[in-house]
Amino acid sequence: MASKHPPVCQIFSFKDCKTSLDPIFELPAHCLTPTAAPIVIDNGSFQTRAGWAAPAAELDSAPRLIFRSVAARSRGAARSDTQIGNDIPNLEPLRWLLKSQFDRNVVVNFEIQELILDHVFTHLGLSSEGFVEHPILMTEAPCNPLHCRQMMSELLFECYRVPFVSYGVDSLYSFYHNNNQRNLQPPHTGLILSSGYHCSHILPVVDGRLDAVNCKRLNVAGSQAASYLQRLLQLKYPGHLAAITLSRMEELLHEHSYTAVDYHQELEKWRCPEFYEREVHRMQLPFSGKVPGGCVSVEERQERRAQQLRRLQEINTRRREEKLQQDQERLDRLLAVQSCSNNQKQKILQF
Repeated sequence: MASKHPPVCQIFSFKDCKTSLDPIFELPAHCLTPTAAPIVIDNGSFQTRAGWAAPAAELDSAPRLIFRSVAARSRGAARSDTQIGNDIPNLEPLRWLLKSQFDRNVVVNFEIQELILDHVFTHLGLSSEGFVEHPILMTEAPCNPLHCRQMMSELLFECYRVPFVSYGVDSLYSFYHNNNQRNLQPPHTGLILSSGYHCSHILPVVDGRLDAVNCKRLNVAGSQAASYLQRLLQLKYPGHLAAITLSRMEELLHEHSYTAVDYHQELEKWRCPEFYEREVHRMQLPFSGKVPGGCVSVEERQERRAQQLRRLQEINTRRREEKLQQDQERLDRLLAVQSCSNNQKQKILQF
């Protein structure tokens, strides 16, 4: 009879990855001829990816630049002091300073977008001070407003003087690429479910063309999932509020979660204790010498409150004494002025 071994408990630690500065690449040899080397920029609301488009023999396996689409600049700081993407080692202390070029999934802040493009061109080995001689392929949101595309084209043509610009939807590129990899003959027909950082899109493709009229956008995506998960865990573990950060919630979503194809079937699986113990991931928080608030006894809480009350009473007493002293000094000055005024009046009457 085979013995059943107890399930192994899976305990993980948060990586808390610190970003490193993006390197400044040299201009590749196949990019010396501008017309043959377009620049591909995946302008995403979560991450920006950029690299060179080249023949298959010279194509990089991954984008050369991958960084968060955020900029941090303190109030009153110079433009050159702005930190972009991976220049920010830790996002959590600077959450209140972070700015993005996106409002949901549409570019509206073109000052930040210009800083992002400067960062991309500089680290790809180009000098954006004069002009960029390479064609640009840039992704945009499905059914992007014409005004936003016009402003982006104005920025690229007038600020960087690029020769050509082409726009496309990243999920459509992925759809066509995957169908070609599966050796499916065009025209392709299918339904694309694209979940981004701020929005999710449902895109029908009929006979190789996007049916823009029937496209749908849902304002629920990765950022809302991370915020919701953060609130749930903070409510469940009130003693670890400081440790449950938004960056760690994003790590949980990316590394320890998956999308259920059949939601009700997944619920049935997780009701099984064996499946639960086998599949659940337990996270180990970093050690902290501070005792969480939930572990403090009732007597210690009462003692702390009494100490705070005594401290507040001492502060109020000191403030009242200082106020009385200031009022007494002011009264003495006024009495001195009054006495001096009376003396002057007596002298005038004597004359």
